Amino acid sequence: MIKKTLHDGWKMRRTDQENYYEAKVPGTVYTDLLANGLMEDPYYRDNEDAALRLMDYDYEYVTAFKVDEAEGYTGCTDVLLRFDMIDTVADVYLNGGLLGSVCNQHRTYEYPVKELLKPENELKVVLHSPNKFIKEAFEEDPVLGSEDCSRGFPKLRKAHYMFGWDWGPRLPDAGIMRDVTLVGVEGTRFDSVYVKQNHLENEVELSFDVALDEKYQNPDKYCSLVTVTDPNGKVLTDRVDASKTVVIEKPQLWWPNGYGKQPLYTVKVELFKAEDTGANGSETSAIDVWEKRIGLRTMEISREKDQYGEEFAHKVNGVKIFAMGADYIPQDNILSRVNKERTRELLTHCVNSHFNCIRVWGGGYYPEDDFYDLCDELGLVVWQDFMFACAVYRLSEDFEENITVEIIQNVKRLRHHASLGLWCGNNEMELFVGYEHWGAKFTLKSDYVKMYEYLFPKLLKKLDPQTFYWPASPSSGGGFDDPNDENRGDVHYWEVWHGNQPFTEYRKFHFRYLSEFGFQSFPSVKTIETFTEPGDRNIFSYVMEKHQRNNAANGKIMNYMSQTFLYPESLDELVYYSQLLQAEAIRYGVEHFRRNRGRCMGTVYWQLNDCWPVASWASIDYEGRWKALQYYAKRFFAPILVSCEERGYLDQRISVNDDKEPIQKSIRLNVQNETMERHSLTVYWQLRDSKANVIESGEKELVSEALSATWFDEIDMNHADLYENYVSYQVAEEGEILSEGTVLFCPPKHFKFVDPDLTVRAEGDEIVVSAAAYAKSVEIRNENDDLLLSDNYFDLNAGERRIQILGGKPEKLTVRCIYKKL
Repeated sequence: MIKKTLHDGWKMRRTDQENYYEAKVPGTVYTDLLANGLMEDPYYRDNEDAALRLMDYDYEYVTAFKVDEAEGYTGCTDVLLRFDMIDTVADVYLNGGLLGSVCNQHRTYEYPVKELLKPENELKVVLHSPNKFIKEAFEEDPVLGSEDCSRGFPKLRKAHYMFGWDWGPRLPDAGIMRDVTLVGVEGTRFDSVYVKQNHLENEVELSFDVALDEKYQNPDKYCSLVTVTDPNGKVLTDRVDASKTVVIEKPQLWWPNGYGKQPLYTVKVELFKAEDTGANGSETSAIDVWEKRIGLRTMEISREKDQYGEEFAHKVNGVKIFAMGADYIPQDNILSRVNKERTRELLTHCVNSHFNCIRVWGGGYYPEDDFYDLCDELGLVVWQDFMFACAVYRLSEDFEENITVEIIQNVKRLRHHASLGLWCGNNEMELFVGYEHWGAKFTLKSDYVKMYEYLFPKLLKKLDPQTFYWPASPSSGGGFDDPNDENRGDVHYWEVWHGNQPFTEYRKFHFRYLSEFGFQSFPSVKTIETFTEPGDRNIFSYVMEKHQRNNAANGKIMNYMSQTFLYPESLDELVYYSQLLQAEAIRYGVEHFRRNRGRCMGTVYWQLNDCWPVASWASIDYEGRWKALQYYAKRFFAPILVSCEERGYLDQRISVNDDKEPIQKSIRLNVQNETMERHSLTVYWQLRDSKANVIESGEKELVSEALSATWFDEIDMNHADLYENYVSYQVAEEGEILSEGTVLFCPPKHFKFVDPDLTVRAEGDEIVVSAAAYAKSVEIRNENDDLLLSDNYFDLNAGERRIQILGGKPEKLTVRCIYKKL
């Protein structure tokens, strides 16, 4: 196989204009317009509107390349021009002749060009307006989808979020986004390799389904040889016939983060002409090579019947794990800005926050190989949606053919990954189509069933039978059978937030697996400053509302804030409170569901990241700054967690003027051990006054079994003062505190805090915070708000706390908590 990339010498122009400008491939139209000073930053203020109009036009990309006889292409059986991703509607020309037209961002396209090549060649790609395409398609067939997107978006196989979402802008960029390669085929080539694993006692059998490209004849003239290398670089088998089973003794198993290590074996399959094999075979004589890293593991979804209904749990190497993670959306609206380093940083944040799972949401695109390689290395189980979300699709013959190729290509590309946990048909469509939302009646409803409950599972049974397929998220298994059922399958629960319910509402439910639940907040003020002028910095200003895509969200944030905190007196304070609200909301949910491990086996919150600077459900904002929620996640996803189910104002009152029985106050502690080992622990609790003085305390020893949740008896707290007392609690092992927290019996706005006289100082690679009284939700910042700390937004029971500096400079430090001097 001969390959060379065609990335040099590109130029671009708008087709209604004459001038060409330098272009970068792989890249996008917006990237090139920005680099050439032809557009303003689309994320700044309301520049989105002008950037959207730029996609009403077509754009032409042109380059020239040479083919020298010495390169060997003339001796090849076939020469192919390969595009790994074109976004999205485009015509491809070589030397003035049309090779083909494309209309699916999620596919790879190849064109035979051997007879068309010259010593000097011109390659041209005309990218057509996505806005014009969906407008015309909608006029012809007005199928609907999310109201936050441009009308007609379901008609184009382009990442849907580019047309807008309730957290994303309408910036439907276009471009040649991945490699352009000239491929020379020497006789034949691999179509695909599928590695199957059979796990036995103390050994794993590997078998290889090797498929050659059907376009080329005489497969018997070729032979495939397999080399397997262990994680330490030791060659276990050297060029074994791929038709034979490879046995790996004493296998090093791959585990999700927190349950074990992530050793990766290298599998190299080489394709030879039969006459070149044997003693004379050499690496240089291989005509094609497939080389990937795999993890040895079993990966299932357990759906065992139980007393509550039917469980839904990831089962890895026979162990049922509690999924802890978040929903991942594309990292940018300008995809050329996404790279391995940026992705590694984001996923490393996840692992450092004790994530073991990440869900790739179906309204984006299938991420780059780097994303999955990193998940393999870091131990993040990937819930992989197919790219269908919140829309109605008409299953015409052309559409079926198009998406069939899309599914086949992406499954073959990704199925070898150790991190791949399951395939999921779509996001929220069984739920909404079942309600006949977006006009999903009659044939559109039947088309849904054909796609996700017949076509996709049939394809996956052939392509990847060792990976679980789930028809939708949420779902109870398909057939529009109560897809958001509490007792089966996975659930998207939005009554806290969209339904305006209090945080304690989570405690009424015991979902088997929560794959979406969330709460909005504003990003850091420093992030807000990147897209605003000073006069814009009010959440109800025009520019701030352009960066708040959920029409009801600002009102919801302020409503929840009024129930919880005193009135904010600045944008900075409002942002701080909004992030605390978000963090507390998700904490209430996660801690409740972890306390009920066994019945509930997953909490994947919405959402991990942003694609532009915006008010959203993300726990890490577009600039990479951790919101309060990400620090909370690091605590509530801790391997050993102590949490408290308190009773007080929040579960018994709406208003201070309610005429009801006296508020009942109590606490009930729980320890959840999500490790593979038994731990001898001590659990402590203290009833304190607002100065953090201990009024009453208790402790109890516990032998916490692996993968368990243990309840303690309820402790009556009716003698505690509703507004002046609080409870702190800790779990420790051999004197080291592993997890801790505090609870109030009333909303923070009503608690009688005293001035904690907070101070902060830097000492080497640590920051030291001290308080003279109880300080709740302590936030440490520097001038640029770019510190990354071992902990932040924590509670301090007076005294001193040392925090490690993981990133940023501890210059011009400030510290605050929710105490306000009135």
